[in-house]
Amino acid sequence: MRWLRKLTPGTLATFAVILAGLWLCRAEPPLVRQVRNAVFDQFQRWQPRAYEAVPVRIIDIDAESLKRIGQWPWPRTVVADLVMRLQDAGAVAISFDMMFAEPDRTSPQAMAALWKATGDVRERLLTIPDHDAVLAQAFRRGGVVLGFAGQRDENAGPQALASARLPARHFRVVNAGEPSLPYLALFSSAETPLAVLEQAAAGVGSINFIPDTDGVVRRVPLLVRMRDQPLPSLVAETLRVGVKQRNYVVRTAKEANTGIEEVRIGDLVIPTTREGELWVHYSLPVAERTIPAWRILEGKMGQGSLDGHVVLIGTSAQGLMDLRANALGDIMPGVQAHAQALEQILTGKYLQRPTWGIGIEVLVIVLGGLLVGVVALTRRALVSAGVTAVVVLGVCVAAWLAFTQYGLLLDPARPGLIVAVTFLVGSIVRHVNSEREQRWVRDAFSRYVSPNRVDFLVNNPGQLELGGRRQECSFVFTDLENFTGLMEKMDPGAAVALLNAYLDRMVAIAFARGGTLDRIVGDAVAIMFSAPVPQADHRARAYHCAMEMQAFASAYSDGLKARGTAFGKTRIGVHTGEVIVGNFGGSTMFDYRALGDPVNTAARLEGANKYLGTTVCVSEATLSGVADAIARPIGRLVVKGKTQALQVYEPLTGARDAAYDAAFDLLRQASPQALPAFEQLARERPHDTLVALHCERLRAGAVDDQIRLDEK
Repeated sequence: MRWLRKLTPGTLATFAVILAGLWLCRAEPPLVRQVRNAVFDQFQRWQPRAYEAVPVRIIDIDAESLKRIGQWPWPRTVVADLVMRLQDAGAVAISFDMMFAEPDRTSPQAMAALWKATGDVRERLLTIPDHDAVLAQAFRRGGVVLGFAGQRDENAGPQALASARLPARHFRVVNAGEPSLPYLALFSSAETPLAVLEQAAAGVGSINFIPDTDGVVRRVPLLVRMRDQPLPSLVAETLRVGVKQRNYVVRTAKEANTGIEEVRIGDLVIPTTREGELWVHYSLPVAERTIPAWRILEGKMGQGSLDGHVVLIGTSAQGLMDLRANALGDIMPGVQAHAQALEQILTGKYLQRPTWGIGIEVLVIVLGGLLVGVVALTRRALVSAGVTAVVVLGVCVAAWLAFTQYGLLLDPARPGLIVAVTFLVGSIVRHVNSEREQRWVRDAFSRYVSPNRVDFLVNNPGQLELGGRRQECSFVFTDLENFTGLMEKMDPGAAVALLNAYLDRMVAIAFARGGTLDRIVGDAVAIMFSAPVPQADHRARAYHCAMEMQAFASAYSDGLKARGTAFGKTRIGVHTGEVIVGNFGGSTMFDYRALGDPVNTAARLEGANKYLGTTVCVSEATLSGVADAIARPIGRLVVKGKTQALQVYEPLTGARDAAYDAAFDLLRQASPQALPAFEQLARERPHDTLVALHCERLRAGAVDDQIRLDEK
């Protein structure tokens, strides 16, 4: 079982779909049969059987015949007249797709029993020939086949089955191979013709159809079963009587449990389903097939006009309710199915669902499923979709050619469905795997590039091009004081571990605030806000990011110092301004960054902390967008390389510093009282480096809040 553990989910899913397809081939649930039958019906609609003039005619008791002759049932003497006229016209077999199960109610004997007439009248009625006897006499002239109706009663007990009356036997069934009886449709009883008529007829056959669950007649049985006896259908008896044979030879397949292969009637060899049914290949309605009954009764057909014909007597009148659905999607009289089955047999044009058809379908499912599964799991969606389309189309075309060229019914629905589902499952698995890989790549890429930058590029791939745009952004620059000295004093591996832990948290804080990592240079970090995705509150994000970074850096440094490891202070500069943001570089490689004076200024503010004695230096351009900021002014700073002064502030973590603000107002006004005010603060706050800076400047001759830096 070690090999099983090596199988991927995609491979297992493909095997599962193929196994499901094999189960469908074996089990054939109702839905699958309905789909298959619908496909076979569509084949027939695209190419119905071409009608050929064969000696098969329907004598139709149509609406016009009822209008001319009278309502149904007609007196049996009229039916006898119809039969004799057909016999005189040369018909070799005359089959009735109807029942004569009850005596004729118009017969004089039936009327004598019902009428309260005088004895003389009754006697005279009884001397008139019985209508059923007249009809029986017509039957004895030969060639007449009657119908019986098999009935199914699943609750019938053994006694009822044993006592059920069988139709008269005018035939003999010979089995070639294993017994055919187990495969035939079973009826528990039958409604049979009157005994006098049944005995006079040349044959009696079942008029039953075995329609599918949708009511469509697709097959006509040749044999059925009752009380462990095989019985012929109306079609089979009509053929047997027409070709003057006695035997049915039923051949079963050599393989056990395969069923019936064919039925022989004289020289006619009829391929069947395993249940002994004939698939009907319907043709379109043609006028030549049908003769109205009134034309026969009115003598419109001449002597010998039906020489060698088999005729079936049925009805198309809607009131008599013998209407069925066929594979062409039409409603037809039931006698049409019998007639079209006879036409197929006489022309030798059969539809067959071969026993090896299932094997072909299984082979297509296995090979096609494996091919499509492998392609769907390993190739791009367009390629796998193309291969799937080719396989499914090939299956459909092959089934269509088998139907049109050879009359074979091969099911393209199941193989096509399984191949399509295999493609769908394989595509889903590949998509899931692709998403997993993309997430892994995105996570890995996010360790080199900011997550928001990765998300932006994934959602906006068109932005992966050289060039930039003007945009106002905020920048946070950090630097670690005296890290070079720390590296000299510590083991490099330990120093790198400390730095990595520090940088990891600093970058995480920036990402949590929606910042974009511009770059890491040694121990310095540059963060950008409002790019690539614009952020309306980028000033506040940058300010709070700087404050959170400073809080972490201070706690981290204090924690290391408590353990005896010196770790420098973190200096931070924050500034806002308009820059060019985009991809810069060349065709080989490019870098996403911001270019412009605000970037350099933010870096200068970070460096200015060293001179100012502060840890965080924020420009007024940033602070103006932070409503909840608490800060004290540092002064108007002129950094190296600049001529314009920039108002900068030192953020506070507590309340406003009112005493400092008062002293700074004096400084801003160039008041002589500024120096005494700051000296007083210096005495009260000996560790306040910013106060000490202003005292030193004022003592050196400075008169206002402008501070000029000559170093970076």
